Amino acid sequence: MPEGKTGASRGRRIVLMTICLAALASGGAAYWHWGTESQGAQAARLPARAKVSVSVAIVGRQDVPIYLTGLGTVQASYTVGIHSQVDGKLQEVLFKEGQQVKKGDVLALIDPRLYQAALDQAKAKKAQDEAQYISASKDLERSKTLVKSNITSQQIVDQQQGKVDQMKASIEADEAMIQTAQTNLEYTTITAPNDGRIGVRLVDPGNIVHANDQGALATLVLTRPSAVMFTLPARTLDDVRDAMARGPVEVTAFDQDNRRALATGSLLLVDNIIDQTTATIRLKAMFPNEDDKLWPGEFVNARLLLEIRKDAVVVPSAAIQRGQEGLFVWIINGDGLAEPHPIEVAPAYAKVTIVTSGLAGGERIVTDGYYKLQRNAPVTYTAAPVAGSAGSS
Repeated sequence: MPEGKTGASRGRRIVLMTICLAALASGGAAYWHWGTESQGAQAARLPARAKVSVSVAIVGRQDVPIYLTGLGTVQASYTVGIHSQVDGKLQEVLFKEGQQVKKGDVLALIDPRLYQAALDQAKAKKAQDEAQYISASKDLERSKTLVKSNITSQQIVDQQQGKVDQMKASIEADEAMIQTAQTNLEYTTITAPNDGRIGVRLVDPGNIVHANDQGALATLVLTRPSAVMFTLPARTLDDVRDAMARGPVEVTAFDQDNRRALATGSLLLVDNIIDQTTATIRLKAMFPNEDDKLWPGEFVNARLLLEIRKDAVVVPSAAIQRGQEGLFVWIINGDGLAEPHPIEVAPAYAKVTIVTSGLAGGERIVTDGYYKLQRNAPVTYTAAPVAGSAGSS
């Protein structure tokens, strides 16, 4: 091929290759520009992740009392049924129903005439026997004098000595009869065996009463002080005994609704046996009850102060959630995102719960609105009170 044609052909190929490369470059630039604009538009069309509105509290520290609460019944210190100890007609009732009485106060009178007559008879019998004893003693002295002169026999002296001893025994029996009659006569005056409040009169004057009657004339109860018998789970026995070893254990009695405190006292004893049928242990607490707010037979909630845990980490009880792996709370991190955080807790008191592991204090935790949360969800909140700062009563 001539050199002129060869050079021209080579030049055309170079021009074609240049045109192709320029076309490819232009197409790539257009594709990149279109792709960038498409991604930007798509990103603009996607909405930003919405923030979840929640309520937040700051984990605090405070002294927290640890309580055990059990259902109990108020008992009077003494409950005495007033009975007659002798038979007779109830002559008079001297107490008013509901009256506070003192030990020894006269409550009722029984017709005393038969018992007064029995006492007089016993005294007369003793006087008779004493006269006979004096006569027998003189006869014995004469017999002893005569036996020395051999005028009478020793047998007569011994017989006379027997009579004297017999009369002496009769006098002792008479004294016992007098004491019995005197006691029966005193029983016709019914007195209060101890201080307390008298209840409803159950027998009216004019009725015949007997010493073996099952029913009482009235009931006397001593409510100052009063006791509360209550139960706790048997598993708390060691904790209660440890608290008693540290000193007096405070017990507060609340009404049945567990809202109003009635009285404050101290634990007296723990029963010496566990009820295996209910796995509970009985305890008894004493209360001064000077204002009579505790009433015998009343059901109360007894709250025993086990200990006061110093500087404990506390969170609102409402913030604690339960998941598949246990208890947790939602924490708001420094970036404003919610994260679940596992915790371990101790007993709760009022509206706060002690956290034994997982929190140190100062963290922001979600107390309301957590049902909308997911891990790393952005949140918005307003106030952040310190847990427990408003009190835990």
